[in-house]
Amino acid sequence: MNKVFLIGNLTRDPELTTTTSGISVCKMSIAVGRRYTSADGTRETDFFNITAWRGIAENCSKFLSKGSKVAVCGNIQNRSYEDKDGVKKYITDIVADEVEFLSSKNADSNNYKEPQEVSDLKPIDDDTLPF
Repeated sequence: MNKVFLIGNLTRDPELTTTTSGISVCKMSIAVGRRYTSADGTRETDFFNITAWRGIAENCSKFLSKGSKVAVCGNIQNRSYEDKDGVKKYITDIVADEVEFLSSKNADSNNYKEPQEVSDLKPIDDDTLPF
């Protein structure tokens, strides 16, 4: 079984391209903080390359930007190639099956409303409520 779940923030804006056969592909990178701190008290971060295809790719490109928080469910793919000097290079990608938008960089835009404080809410006086 090859399944990975990651929650992190985009480190750059997503890059949408199209294959020669017209299929959308989106490349992005996320930063995921480790659960524990190191001996000196700093929290380390891992960076993962994410590849999304078709409709997921188009939605990621349209709605995400650098700093957006996402949850990614997918699988790990390893590949290798030889560079121009003949040195073998290895690349690990996460191919996204699902991408959930947890927040966006634009959370402070005009569409965003601050949550109300409980003290600001008014009770409903309705005798028809069953409780």
